[in-house]
Amino acid sequence: MPKLNKKNKVILAAVLVSVSFLLKELMSYDPLTIVFMLATTAVAGIPIFKKAFEALKYRIVGIDALVTIAVTGALFIGEYWEAAAVTFLFMFGDYLESRTIEKTRSSIKALLDLAPDTARVIRDGTEIELDPEDVIEGDIVIVKPGEKISVDGTIVEGNAYVNQAAITGESLPLNKEVEDGVFSGTIVESGYLKIRADKIGDDTTFARILEMVEEAQDKKAKTQKFLERFSRYYTPGIIVLAAALYFFTRDLVLSLTLLVIACPGALVISTPVSIVAGIGNGAKHGVLVKGGEIMEKLGTIKVIAFDKTGTLTIGKPTVTEVAAFGIEKNELLRIAAIGEGYSEHPLGRAIINYASEQLGSIEGHPEEAEMVTGQGIRAKIEGQVYLLGNRKLFNENGYDLEKYEEILRSEEDKGQTAVIVGAEGNVLGIIAIADVVREDAKKLIKNLKEQGISKVVMLTGDNERAAKAIAKELELDGYYAELLPQDKVRVLMELQEKYGPAGMVGDGVNDAPALASAELGIAVGGAGKDVAMETADVILMSEEIRKLSHAIGLSRATVRNMKQNIYFAIAVAALLLMGVLVKTVNLSLGMLVHEMSVLLVIINAVRLLGFGDKGSSRKKVLQTGE
Repeated sequence: MPKLNKKNKVILAAVLVSVSFLLKELMSYDPLTIVFMLATTAVAGIPIFKKAFEALKYRIVGIDALVTIAVTGALFIGEYWEAAAVTFLFMFGDYLESRTIEKTRSSIKALLDLAPDTARVIRDGTEIELDPEDVIEGDIVIVKPGEKISVDGTIVEGNAYVNQAAITGESLPLNKEVEDGVFSGTIVESGYLKIRADKIGDDTTFARILEMVEEAQDKKAKTQKFLERFSRYYTPGIIVLAAALYFFTRDLVLSLTLLVIACPGALVISTPVSIVAGIGNGAKHGVLVKGGEIMEKLGTIKVIAFDKTGTLTIGKPTVTEVAAFGIEKNELLRIAAIGEGYSEHPLGRAIINYASEQLGSIEGHPEEAEMVTGQGIRAKIEGQVYLLGNRKLFNENGYDLEKYEEILRSEEDKGQTAVIVGAEGNVLGIIAIADVVREDAKKLIKNLKEQGISKVVMLTGDNERAAKAIAKELELDGYYAELLPQDKVRVLMELQEKYGPAGMVGDGVNDAPALASAELGIAVGGAGKDVAMETADVILMSEEIRKLSHAIGLSRATVRNMKQNIYFAIAVAALLLMGVLVKTVNLSLGMLVHEMSVLLVIINAVRLLGFGDKGSSRKKVLQTGE
């Protein structure tokens, strides 16, 4: 006879208990009725009895032990219907719990389903399909439309739109070109790519995310640890209490009923199920929270300190303004781009990139070029000598900058760098360059303050003027400039002492000491960044820092959900206990209410999976910080 699975056992037990009930109503406790009741108890009860005895081997007295004692006692006193009903209800409740818990893990399961099944690589000039585990670092991997990328790598040929939702939570596909990096588990929606495998197997970002999400579920919250310690002593205590109740009342049915209704199932499961749902929601939205304790802490932070470069700003110099004097703006840009043609300086690259965007491909190169360290460039272009650089370069070459002083100071006060362009003693133009603030930064700061964060500050190694300009633009509560990594750690400690728990938000590269020392380290753009993945407690997988607001709102919603579950479980247990003492709750009714309470606790936790989805109201946004 084939072994029955859990679902089939539940169906068989349901048929047997239904027949038992009908026979009981029609024939009372006839021998045939008793046979069906015992059969129900055997089918539904044996798995419970086995789990109870297995747990006892490890000196664990759990819920299964309470039910086993109660059912054994019911059979002993001839309460066959109560034994059948209790075992079936417990089995059915356990089945519903397992099915519902699967729902709470759906976001994580969705991630697992995104793991690539095959990889197409070029070996000896031939395309072959391999298991992704068999790809070797340096292999050229081919990915066609609709296929999953199986490695972390660099595009060497092709162009495609890639859906990176599994890694970063971004809903829109991104255009990827030669030299761009791509991640395992992402999907090519249109286009064709050849990718050099840089990271393979368990080293890929996708594999590490899966590992961290699974580990996070095992890292328990403080509330969960407390409840588990509580149940370790509570369950044996209930057995002693039931024995004492029998000793004083000689009412065995009352004592057995106490055993059943005192099962702390809903209480024990109230926290872990909320944590799993919360972590699953975070994974779906590109927010990796490393465990239940972190999830609890995240919503309690009072201060958030941001790094500037690469966190509040995009981390790349960009031309913000061009002023031309006695020359066409496009001609000024063309000359500046040609002059910077051999420069590797970030400001020079910013000018070239901006000119290319505005004018298309820039033709020509300097006939002569001289780098003047700390000042700029002297370049000969089409027979004319041009200077491109800072004040010092122009002052030392006899230029009069007095009439441009107001413009220069205005740009510098905004935290921008002014590159001056000149020739033959005349200033031709000023190009302002800055590390631009992220589009979503200002809205994030506003949301954080609406969420009740008491202090939002910036810690940066940049100069005072640049820091002041960014802080003013974003309406921060304060800033600390010209800090070394150890200074950031010191300032964080001071902020925590003064205002309470502090979170440090950085890009995970040069902010590792601060991320590690803060109450909570939060890394931005963690996809592919090893330091961020290892150091931070919370990782925003994309560079959309607005997701920090979602993470804080999710933490608070998760903690609120846990408390709802705990209070509900305690209330149900108290009501059942009163019902037993006044003899209005019997064994089967007690078990039915107990299992329903467990199921309701799980269903309540499942609601967290929808947190942050589109369509939420403005009121919800303000309450949860979403």
